[in-house]
Amino acid sequence: MRKPLALLMCLGTSTLFSHSALAIDLSTAYSKAVKYDSALAASRARLEAETEGEAQAKAGLLPQVSLGASASHQDIDSDNNNDDSYRTSGYSLSLSQPLFRAQNWYQYTTSQKNTQIAIAQFEKSQQDLILNVATAYFNVLRAQDNLTTAQSAEAAFKRQWEQAKERFDVGLIAITEVHEAKATYDASITARIQASSSVNIAFENLNRLTGERATDIATLAADFPVKQPEPTDTQAWIDRALQDNLSVRASQYTLDTVKEQLRTEKAGHYPTLDLVASYDNSDTTGAALDDTKNNASIGLSFNLPLYQGGGTQASIRRARYLVEEARQNLETLRRNTQLDTSSLFLSVITDIQTVQSQKQLIVSRESALEATRAGYSVGTRNIVEVLDAERNYYSALRDYANARYDYVIDSLTLKQAAGSLNPQDINDLNRWLKSAN
Repeated sequence: MRKPLALLMCLGTSTLFSHSALAIDLSTAYSKAVKYDSALAASRARLEAETEGEAQAKAGLLPQVSLGASASHQDIDSDNNNDDSYRTSGYSLSLSQPLFRAQNWYQYTTSQKNTQIAIAQFEKSQQDLILNVATAYFNVLRAQDNLTTAQSAEAAFKRQWEQAKERFDVGLIAITEVHEAKATYDASITARIQASSSVNIAFENLNRLTGERATDIATLAADFPVKQPEPTDTQAWIDRALQDNLSVRASQYTLDTVKEQLRTEKAGHYPTLDLVASYDNSDTTGAALDDTKNNASIGLSFNLPLYQGGGTQASIRRARYLVEEARQNLETLRRNTQLDTSSLFLSVITDIQTVQSQKQLIVSRESALEATRAGYSVGTRNIVEVLDAERNYYSALRDYANARYDYVIDSLTLKQAAGSLNPQDINDLNRWLKSAN
């Protein structure tokens, strides 16, 4: 009798191509994706742009200094022979320092909030890439395991069909049992073709993320531990998600930003006060005139807006609606995050139980298969029962492999929901991968 998990231990070792190739692991795939992913590059560029926008807004609070210069030549011709010519040159230096400009200050604080949004979105893009690469990677392993199972099932059903033909030839069974075996064998061929196509598609999805064409990847060890998530309390995960989830954090920063924008619009009613200073120098030279002038001044410039056509009030009302919109969007996101986190936690718990039950089911299915084969050999079971037992056994193998990959992907997704997913999770998983060669 075969060992119950003999075929199971071989799952994940099949390769898509017949030629030898170095297997890349999860860490390598992620490193390549970081360099290649255009969404991450766009998010990084957005962050850099918002950082420059913050510096640009800060300039509205700092001194403004300008230097100007001029030069001219003038010829004068008159009828009384008082012809003359003049040359005039000069320069000016001016300085303006805002003393009170509320709008400029709130624009600066708004730009700081925009930078915080960009940081949260960039970190979210990093987490998205981690999850996307891991999902694509383990979907390749899932497809390869399914292909291995489909190939084994095809070989088993082929043997069953051949045995059925032999038994029919010696008059032990009816032709209907041969047809049953042949139909099941034909169906297994179709399943194997579909599984092979799924491997190709899974590799294409992974290659799109890494920018390179991988032909083989490291597989998940058979003794990979399936553990309870820490903490083990659903509410603890929800509380962590509401505080650290990057989408929630970005939405909170968005609310803070539009609140600052509302203050900016209200500041349109406030007066402005600037310190202004200037220095002018001019030289004039000519036959009848030779003069140098220097002029220095310093003072305060005050401006109070009295009426601007109602535009300021309209801007304030618009900003208030935007604040309300951002507040409601944040509340919706918090509710969705709470639900998603709770659902993901339950999914991980279900995955753990499924892995354990499917592992035991494989043993049970194999025992049932051996018993059914034995009964068939002595005539107490028919071919349909044998084929069903074979099908159930290979379905258990496939479902066990799928449950393991579901656990890995759901665990990473739960960490992303809680805002804790990071590259170290890739490294931790990578230690449980082994080369298929």
